[in-house]
Amino acid sequence: MKVWNATRGNLVAERAAQADSFFLRLRGLLGRSALEPGEGLWIDRCRMVHTFFMRFPIDAAFLDREGSVVRIFSDLKPWRVSGWVREAAGVLELAAGRAQALGVRTGDRLEFS
Repeated sequence: MKVWNATRGNLVAERAAQADSFFLRLRGLLGRSALEPGEGLWIDRCRMVHTFFMRFPIDAAFLDREGSVVRIFSDLKPWRVSGWVREAAGVLELAAGRAQALGVRTGDRLEFS
């Protein structure tokens, strides 16, 4: 799927996978050697992520039910845990540095298609 920043009018991810089952959420990005700039992973029903056993850092943009960004963890390195984001309905994981490079900010509304 594609992820658009409706607030800023730009494409955030042209190839985003969706992790919407228990197994897919549990697996996340494990086993991958990298996340390319145009890729992302949307994890539904998620308020916190970890990077245990991962080989690369990520940006984690937590969204509420309306698709508004409520918190961003930038450059979350392997073997770390994000904070708990109470108001989050899910998280979009991107390659490290992509959120800032694309101008994704708290309050922006993201749309998935």
